[in-house]
Amino acid sequence: MRHKLAYRKLNRTSEHRKSLFKNMLNSLIKYEQITTTLPKAKELKPKIDKVITLGKKNDLQSKKNLFSKLQDRSSVNKLVNILSQRYEKRKGGYSRIIRAGYRYGDDAPMSIIELVDRDVEAKKIDIKKKPEKLPESAEDQKPKSVDKKK
Repeated sequence: MRHKLAYRKLNRTSEHRKSLFKNMLNSLIKYEQITTTLPKAKELKPKIDKVITLGKKNDLQSKKNLFSKLQDRSSVNKLVNILSQRYEKRKGGYSRIIRAGYRYGDDAPMSIIELVDRDVEAKKIDIKKKPEKLPESAEDQKPKSVDKKK
């Protein structure tokens, strides 16, 4: 019988699980959409909803609690400044899980967890744009001669 066994262990130690969910929370806050396995997404959904609810309070104690959970200043700032305004009229249900088929290697069920009313541009934060090449003048194309002292 499984009485009083609340959460999935995910074949990890408690420290590994804690750091896994901390990293996944930070990634979800930063990119507003991540792809992961279905059991991890189902465990992450209540955690992200509680963190966003805590960010909506916007007082010093809630910011300290957020920082102790996330340990990332940019995530806390985004929660307090951007996401709390986005969800101020919503009473809950800040995230959704969309099933995304099965992984090729081990046939694990995959899913996409995303924030409701997400910013589509947040997914492209770390993608670096290629610098546009300026047309080089004829002087720049000439190889520069090296003066050798004899």
